[in-house]
Amino acid sequence: MIRATEMNLRAVQDGLFRALSIVILALAFVTFPVVMAARADVDIQEVTSEKGITAWLVEDYTVPIINIRFSFAGGSVQEPEGKEGLANLMTGLFDEGAGDLESAAFQERMDDAGGELSFSASRDVIHGSIRMLAEDREEVLDLLRLALTEPRFDDAPFERIRAQILTGIQSRERDPDHQGRQAFARALFGDHPYGRSDEGTSDTLAALTPQDVRGLHERLFARSNLNVAVVGAIDAGTLGEVLDDVFGDLPEEADLAEIEPVEPELAQEVAFEFALPQSTLQLVFPGLARDDDEFFAAFLMNHILGGGSFSSRLFNEVREARGLTYGIGSWLRTDDYSNSLNISTSTRSDRVEEAIEVIEAEIARMIAEGPTDEELADAKRYLIGAYAINNLDTSSSVARTLVELQRNELGIDYIARREELINAVTRDQAHAAARRLLTADPAVLVIGPARTSTAEPG
Repeated sequence: MIRATEMNLRAVQDGLFRALSIVILALAFVTFPVVMAARADVDIQEVTSEKGITAWLVEDYTVPIINIRFSFAGGSVQEPEGKEGLANLMTGLFDEGAGDLESAAFQERMDDAGGELSFSASRDVIHGSIRMLAEDREEVLDLLRLALTEPRFDDAPFERIRAQILTGIQSRERDPDHQGRQAFARALFGDHPYGRSDEGTSDTLAALTPQDVRGLHERLFARSNLNVAVVGAIDAGTLGEVLDDVFGDLPEEADLAEIEPVEPELAQEVAFEFALPQSTLQLVFPGLARDDDEFFAAFLMNHILGGGSFSSRLFNEVREARGLTYGIGSWLRTDDYSNSLNISTSTRSDRVEEAIEVIEAEIARMIAEGPTDEELADAKRYLIGAYAINNLDTSSSVARTLVELQRNELGIDYIARREELINAVTRDQAHAAARRLLTADPAVLVIGPARTSTAEPG
């Protein structure tokens, strides 16, 4: 009886310790930002395993956690025509059983080990991440290995996850904003994969099978299109072994379909008419690739135009001076097969014409005059100072940033070089970027009532 009581007490203590460990893990991601935010000079090591798998590592023993972020090139663009939504569906199934573990058993073991596993799909990439306490590394990483190399894609979880996604799709099919943006994508990109819906449609999703998912997994999950970043309590030697244990059994080469680059179809207006009190506007201009020599000049110019939120010209003129919107912004979009500069806002439906006129006036002023010296200096100061806060403030964000730097082939020293690259941009270069990107007749999306030529004065 005494021994049984001791065993029960030990079980309770083990349970409490496990619960406390999970709490520590959660708190680590709250306190870790303070540590990382002060470190713009991140010490990144390149680690290559015996099987040739490369990862970027930032060692940090401040808290006993490990965060791994990875990506496989080839997202929804790799879906066969008529099977839209396949990549998104696949990423919902990786924690639904692997190896000899069915869904419930897999998830129970992951929960017991305190691991947090997630997958997602975008246009060009399958993203994955996992984080864990360092002491539970072996158990969690073995489950990750199974999910990557031996996913089950069983019928029951497949039907359940598909039903969940279908519910969301059917709901968004009644959302005019979503439907308008889908119509805009089709107008911009036509038959190119970028013109399709990443999540698919009710028809395409209903036609998918577990075998479709297995086929996409076999094509995309390989070592040749893999990028890995690791942040936390692990050394380079141990990481080399982990890389081979987790990713080493993947095929060496991915079977990626060749995708042609595409330029968005500009000089058109897409009107998705719907009786709404507020209309959504989007303008699309030409963009430039991430490795373009003029990228930072365009980056700074865009920040001044509309990327700087509360300090941008568009915000000051469209919101502050005229009260036409609660918010407006612009951004450079750099995808694998297309690039663009985008402006987006919303306004009262009877003031759409006025909002567009103000936006066009600010674009014309940027083309004619470029930024001022003061605006350029302020933009440089902000973009340099905010980088660590926006990109290096948690272990997760550091890992995510390192994967993106690898994907864009910016070099392991990019963070150290970034300030110099920004400071090197001259006012003339930023002005030239404005003339290069903004002089085209843009594509315009209007979601709301039909446009009229009259507008109330501001």
